[in-house]
Amino acid sequence: MEVMVWGENIHERADASVAAIYPDGMHGTIAAGIREHLGADACVRTATLDQPEHGLGDDVLRATDVLTWWGHAAHDQVSADVVERVCQRVRGGMGLVVLHSGHRSRVFRELMGTTCGLRWRDAGERELVWTVAPAHPIADGVPAVFAIPRQETYGEFFDVPPPEELVFISSFGGGEVFRSGCCFTRGRGRVFYFSPGDQEYPVYHQPEVRRVIANAVRWVAPRAGVEDAPYLSQQSDRGWFDRE
Repeated sequence: MEVMVWGENIHERADASVAAIYPDGMHGTIAAGIREHLGADACVRTATLDQPEHGLGDDVLRATDVLTWWGHAAHDQVSADVVERVCQRVRGGMGLVVLHSGHRSRVFRELMGTTCGLRWRDAGERELVWTVAPAHPIADGVPAVFAIPRQETYGEFFDVPPPEELVFISSFGGGEVFRSGCCFTRGRGRVFYFSPGDQEYPVYHQPEVRRVIANAVRWVAPRAGVEDAPYLSQQSDRGWFDRE
């Protein structure tokens, strides 16, 4: 399995507090957690915003089975060509794991077809992550409930299409609840959104979170390879035809 872990790598370079938590970058820590759990089953690489084509050129994506995405400060700096390339690849079967504030990424919004907006505040409160689909593969080895000691608060309404499967729900100290682990299908590709992971807190070092992400990578991986996503058919006076 070829896994690409994508991150902006902006906060880690600009904010000393974030660099202290993630000296290898959040993308580096997320990649390490995937390697920790998947071992020889996965070849895990990383890419960042500042690389040519954001590290996601056509050749790279064609060699990628699963892409994980963390973004926050620079959603609008991701080029339209890369967004389209990633979305087409997902529709063709590539798996996508979107993390935390990646809910506002251009890739996720394009695939969901909604604003993907939500309520939020940051008071460093405890988050409880409740497993509501214990038989789902993404929940394998994950406790029925686990605590993240300090985290940014997300709350409903979360403007996404109804998840095809809901694996986790989170509750927070202020009373908010949030659909924090959501499964979707787009074309041939599987998409999983997992909300824990603000840059100000060491969430991606936490064993339960690392297990969830690794499970998600395995679950979204294509079952029958990845194909170029076909164009939608159009209707002519003579009937239906595929657009070339």
